[in-house]
Amino acid sequence: MQTSGDMFPTDWSPPPVEFLNRPTGIPRAKRRLPKELAQDPLGFDPKEGLGSLEELFWNMAGPSQQAATPEFASGGSEHYVNSLDYLLQEKRMLVERFSVSLQVIPPVHPGETVFLPRRHPLPCILDSSHLKPHNHLEELFLSSPVAQQLSFLHNGLLSNLYLHTSDCPVPLLQWLFQLLTWPPETSSRAFDLLWDLSVDGLFCQSDEDMRLWYPSLQEVMEVFHSLGAHNPALYLLGPFQHGSRLLESEASLSWLQQQDPPQAVALDLSLSYIYKFLTLCALAQPGAYTDAHLLGLIELLCRASLDVGLRLMPKSDLQQLLLLLLENIREWPGKLQPLCCALSWVSDHHHNLLALVQFFLDVTPRGRQLRSQLSLVVIARMLGQEELPLWQEKMQLSLLSQLLSLMRPSSLGQYLGSEPLPPCQEQQPKASAALDHKVCYMCHSLLTLAGVVVSSQDITSDQWGELQLLCMQLDRHISTHIRESPQAMHRTKLKDLATQTYIRWQELLAHCQPQAQYFSPWKDI
Repeated sequence: MQTSGDMFPTDWSPPPVEFLNRPTGIPRAKRRLPKELAQDPLGFDPKEGLGSLEELFWNMAGPSQQAATPEFASGGSEHYVNSLDYLLQEKRMLVERFSVSLQVIPPVHPGETVFLPRRHPLPCILDSSHLKPHNHLEELFLSSPVAQQLSFLHNGLLSNLYLHTSDCPVPLLQWLFQLLTWPPETSSRAFDLLWDLSVDGLFCQSDEDMRLWYPSLQEVMEVFHSLGAHNPALYLLGPFQHGSRLLESEASLSWLQQQDPPQAVALDLSLSYIYKFLTLCALAQPGAYTDAHLLGLIELLCRASLDVGLRLMPKSDLQQLLLLLLENIREWPGKLQPLCCALSWVSDHHHNLLALVQFFLDVTPRGRQLRSQLSLVVIARMLGQEELPLWQEKMQLSLLSQLLSLMRPSSLGQYLGSEPLPPCQEQQPKASAALDHKVCYMCHSLLTLAGVVVSSQDITSDQWGELQLLCMQLDRHISTHIRESPQAMHRTKLKDLATQTYIRWQELLAHCQPQAQYFSPWKDI
């Protein structure tokens, strides 16, 4: 195959790149220094040189660049500053438009301010006025000051004095119980001795005469006060009125003086010792407390456990104690209603009340019954529906179906957004976003409580229709009204919870589906 001519051109160098060689639209002949700079390159005036450089830049710019920078062409430096301000303002607008909101639904409840930090423990004095020493060592212990009595405890001499004896003096047990509020180096030794003396006393007694010293409700409140509890509601039988509010100065002081981690750990350790000893008392003597004192003790423990510093601490000792106290109530379920009413007012925040419900495990029939009934009462209280017949048996699912319609985000927005929006137009979007987050946060807690109500029930085939109606209400009033957005991640979390709850309820429907007939929920809507 022959070709005419040469296959390669004579000059086969790469084509010239115009924008590297010369500016577009400017002849090559004009690419020269200004005349003034060429004549005197070293001795020129700075101001004149600046103007010449600016003119040089403008002459070398292309037509498109000249049209795009009119501010720079005027020669004033203030126009250049104004253009930067405009770019900065435009950047802020873009960031605000495409930014993701940091408002999320917190996984941990906010807590209540119950305990204030104490720099020094309260003094604990052993009342030995009515005690008669049996030997010289005991006489030395009873007559010594508090510092030397604590040295007896730390050195283990009290175990030699009172362990394996027929009767241990009650003032000593009371003194050891008060020392549980002291720092860990003292409270740990006090708990070990108190536990050993109590267990040893149980083994030394016969089954008929088995008696164990247990702290009264007033003594439990006193040790909570020694730990720093300042909330007047803790004093159920004291001079304060039940439900009285905390002084605003004390509340502000509590938030300013946050507990550091060592103090929070010491507080949790002391409460763990108290819970364990009360658990021993509840096991050894189930009838030690009356029903009224049991209700007061349960409420007291729940209030104290909502403290801000205890939110991330484990609650296993508390949960075990609460189950035992529930089992020791004699008049059950007669005391269920007053107990739920008292616990529903422990806090005004929905997430704190949800955490309170989760203190009670669903491993016993009474625990499941309390969880279900308390969750329903909290939902009704948060929605302002306390007048509903919440205590009728076999009515919880139907009542929950009525409350689900009020949990719709738009309805909650009207219920919570009673305050008018700020008149300033710049603050209105922020206020609207804050209200949206508040609505989704509350709806998330209420929907979680609704799941507790359903999961605590023993769903039978007779309740299949009510549960199917609940599924439809959930999809109709909550799931379809949540519009997800990358700028509002709290909506996504609420949407996920609604989906998971719907799937769980559908699984319950599949297990309790009636065989003969099916329920048509459309006629009741």
